[in-house]
Amino acid sequence: MASLAELAPPALFTLVAWWASTGVILWLVRLPRITYGRTLLGATAVLVAALLGLAATRADTSVTGAYVAFVCTLLVWGWQEVTFLTGFATGARDTPCPPGARGWRRFRFATEAILHHELILALAGLAVVAVTWGGANQLGAWTYALLWTMRLSAKLNLFLGVRNLNTEFLPEHLRYLASYFVRRPLNLLFPFSVTAATAVTVLLWSAALGPGATPFEVTGLALLAALATLAVLEHWFLVLPLPAEQLWRWALGTPRTDAAAAEARLRG
Repeated sequence: MASLAELAPPALFTLVAWWASTGVILWLVRLPRITYGRTLLGATAVLVAALLGLAATRADTSVTGAYVAFVCTLLVWGWQEVTFLTGFATGARDTPCPPGARGWRRFRFATEAILHHELILALAGLAVVAVTWGGANQLGAWTYALLWTMRLSAKLNLFLGVRNLNTEFLPEHLRYLASYFVRRPLNLLFPFSVTAATAVTVLLWSAALGPGATPFEVTGLALLAALATLAVLEHWFLVLPLPAEQLWRWALGTPRTDAAAAEARLRG
């Protein structure tokens, strides 16, 4: 049975990787838009390297293999984040939600606004599965599946309504997407989504601590469990009176008046 001391390094590694990679991407997309082409080109080069890394470690069931697969998947995920936040892959609708749109009509408009991004997410996921197919090291595929599932849950909760919309995370050219969010204390989906995510998180930590797990399995399960823990935390950031943006203030820069104006429009 693994000890808590054995779980600490992968947990700490996940925390630092999550915080630093998110901050770097937020910083890059706040540079002048003339830099976006170079940013996307660099991110695509990293994507290729990450897929090659996943392919090279698909049969590697060492502790190092677990870390490499995990990092490579985070880099693949980072690439799709860059394509979205720079505006290269969002959706066919690039205007605010029409006033008065409700129910399925609003859902259709919201889907149109991010449809290209969803297709990119699917293609990147298929690429991860393809390069690791049949290998003993499937940590990359599981990591991507976890990230994708939790991101979908967060999007649905933002659409249905939460307390904190976190519009500061959106670059200026994507601020229109905030019009598809709803501000309310809670929605009916949130308790189910956060409960399910918490249950999965507990199962992952339990499996990492379980008897008979190999060093590779302990490391991989701890990486996934830590990532799931952070995803649950991000969900709570949506409804608790906590300033999540302060974690990345160094990347977001000084709060801008246009962010305050966007918030005022949402409340109005």
